Amino acid sequence: MSSQITIHEIDGAFSLTFYCGDLPADEAIVETGHEPNGYFWEGMVQYLAPEIAEQLELDSEGGMFAANGERPALDALQSLIEPYLGDGEKVATVIREAEDSGFAFDD
Repeated sequence: MSSQITIHEIDGAFSLTFYCGDLPADEAIVETGHEPNGYFWEGMVQYLAPEIAEQLELDSEGGMFAANGERPALDALQSLIEPYLGDGEKVATVIREAEDSGFAFDD
């Protein structure tokens, strides 16, 4: 799968984005009762890597995930999240673990 994620630089500021709603993992997300939108993916980042989430400004919308921050943190985020975009089973496992631990997705 080619990368769905883009890191942009505008005037020395960095952002990472990817579009939601047409990802290979979407069906599995819907099957768990969630909406495969930018807010859902913010929750994935906050659950999987709170230490990375703390370094970023998460600014998603329904149809797009967006994070702003320093390039090293965005590179770490891309490495973390990219494998989940194409693997519904992997995402569903994290959703179950997160919800079992009391984590609530805000999607």
